[in-house]
Amino acid sequence: MTQLFWGLAPVDRAAALFFYEPHGEPAQLLYDLKYANRPDIGEILGRMMAEEMRMVGFFDGIDVIIPVPLSSRRMRQRGYNQSEMLAHGIHEVTGIPVMPQVISRRYFKKSQTTLMRHQRQENVTDVFTLRETESLEGKHVLLIDDVCTTGATLISCANALRSIPSLCISVLTLGFTKS
Repeated sequence: MTQLFWGLAPVDRAAALFFYEPHGEPAQLLYDLKYANRPDIGEILGRMMAEEMRMVGFFDGIDVIIPVPLSSRRMRQRGYNQSEMLAHGIHEVTGIPVMPQVISRRYFKKSQTTLMRHQRQENVTDVFTLRETESLEGKHVLLIDDVCTTGATLISCANALRSIPSLCISVLTLGFTKS
């Protein structure tokens, strides 16, 4: 998964809990998390992610968890950010603080799910802005998202964070799939 970011974003380490297949059992859990008003699934899966990944030292040196933000429109529709629910579950196990206010999404163009690789990157270019970053200088942050396909969203978030001096960035997602 780390190879997705080579030469595109400054990512130290990257991992996912499972390989995502559209009709597999984990896919149904993810669908329920995102579209069936089940934020509780996010916290449960976040705790599972944390338990699995902490056994291999993945969280060593991580100072802050930053969930990938939703657009305000998606937030109104869903009522919660699924990535933030995952982050809260991870926090429950690791104690690492969650800072959802660091990155905001300026606008939402269209869903990434129907786009080709190059379209996904274009769709998220310059859509993220930074807020409240003063305390992050010299820290190691962990970006959390639900699924990584091409890495476009995470690359865009990581590149937005690039301006913070001496920042180290890692990535953790629930699922990973190659497009």
